[in-house]
Amino acid sequence: MDMLWSGWGDPAKAAPLPGEVTGLLRDLLGVRPADAPAKELAAVAPAPSRLTDAARAALEAAVGEAHVRGDDETRVRHTRGKSTPDLLRIRSGEVTDAPDAVVLPAGHDEVLAVLAACTEHRVAVVPFGGGTSVVGGLAPQAPDGTDGTAEKPAFVALDLRRMNRLLALDEVSRTATLQPGLRGPEVEALLGERGYTLGHFPQSFEWATVGGFAAARSSGQASAGFGRFDDMVTALQVATPRGTLDLGRAPRSAAGPDLRQLVLGSEGAFGVITSVTVRIHPTAATKVYEGWRFASFAEGQAALRTLAQDGPLPTVLRLSDETETMIGLAKPDAIGSGLSSDAGCLAVVGYEGTAEEVAHRRARAHTALSAAGGEALGEDPGTGWAHGRYNAPYLRDALLDAGAFAETLETAAFWSDIPALYEAVRTALTHTLTEAGTPPLVMCHVSHVYPAGASLYFTVVSAQGADAVAHWAPAKRAANDAILGAGGTISHHHGVGTDHRDWYAREIGPLGVEVLHAVKDRLDPAGILNPGILLPPLPAH
Repeated sequence: MDMLWSGWGDPAKAAPLPGEVTGLLRDLLGVRPADAPAKELAAVAPAPSRLTDAARAALEAAVGEAHVRGDDETRVRHTRGKSTPDLLRIRSGEVTDAPDAVVLPAGHDEVLAVLAACTEHRVAVVPFGGGTSVVGGLAPQAPDGTDGTAEKPAFVALDLRRMNRLLALDEVSRTATLQPGLRGPEVEALLGERGYTLGHFPQSFEWATVGGFAAARSSGQASAGFGRFDDMVTALQVATPRGTLDLGRAPRSAAGPDLRQLVLGSEGAFGVITSVTVRIHPTAATKVYEGWRFASFAEGQAALRTLAQDGPLPTVLRLSDETETMIGLAKPDAIGSGLSSDAGCLAVVGYEGTAEEVAHRRARAHTALSAAGGEALGEDPGTGWAHGRYNAPYLRDALLDAGAFAETLETAAFWSDIPALYEAVRTALTHTLTEAGTPPLVMCHVSHVYPAGASLYFTVVSAQGADAVAHWAPAKRAANDAILGAGGTISHHHGVGTDHRDWYAREIGPLGVEVLHAVKDRLDPAGILNPGILLPPLPAH
């Protein structure tokens, strides 16, 4: 099944906002119903394809005529990603970034053939998994790295959905080799048949793919227990215009720099990931999720830091700030219920494993959390979070339908920098959007923890203003500036795309940019792979 073309996920799961939430948005933020409903799919038509007959013939020779699609609906469904600006633009019928064709290879060799054909005919290639990018990662840019006067290249979306097999499972080493087109639920079903789990459950789990997890350095909601996706990867196969990279001969190696790390997070700019070997775990016999209340966000952060540094580390560890707790965003299915100004901060703590392991870790964590000032709330808050953990993107669609603007952004920093980073981003967003006449509600939670630091995940809701896309751009720039200024990274798990590209350049410095361009030039001399994504223009000398 395809995702909703103009929103998130399964259309059957969409639900309107409760009346009390609509009233809150009206009274608190001045939100009014949208002026015009979203366009119908049949009414949206991209510009004529720019593929030449020769280029199309070469692509058909690579994958078969049936697997090169140029109909309007297929092209529209592969237009951009799922950021709020992406959705607002496509809802209005604006599909200027539609691919000129969609190509569906069946395996590694066909991907190589597609890359050869596109190199010969100077057609850009955008690898496409679940289409869940929220950072502008699926719309290639002009050759000079801008979206200015230079003409954007003709491009194809390389849809990897046919590459959806479990290639191998090594029960002795506890690894599995997966093709990139497998979605999260498909991975869990295949591994579950053998008694295993990958343990990677990002909010995009239902739609995102293995290839996307690797290409964007995804991080799942159970990262405290299972690690980030890049921690899970032991080997990769990558198709490039210059040939094949087979990376990873052992769990760890001292044989020079680890080229796996060069591919992880490369967002399709260096090659197309065609298989991933990952660590797997026995399926947990027992899962328990519970809630804890802390008087303040600072107090809750101190408690999480204690668990991250001194243990025991739960499988899931998440802390909402006062505003997010008051609104109830940790439970999207019941958003706005039980609003309370004295709710404090809600932490969700989850444990998975054997019954004995869970009981032992839970008892030790209870002691640590209580000593840190936490109040145990029982299993209801944790179970409610687990039940609705993948539903927040549907809530965004409902907010857009109601005339609100809703977007997210995230970062990470060392523990010592977290308080200043939190305040800097909230201040930047609040000031910029208030100055624009659309005062926002800014919420935040800690979603991933490490001994040395944590991530911060912000949700912003405001009225849309006269031009919703234009009204967000200065706020996003201000937030990005605040992140770097306060010592954070420009992204913890969403990736770089085009939205973060210029700030990524500032983060790694001019020499770092040159190093990445040198890799790009060696692997992709013609520059066909996701041009303008990830890599900022080379600095002038």
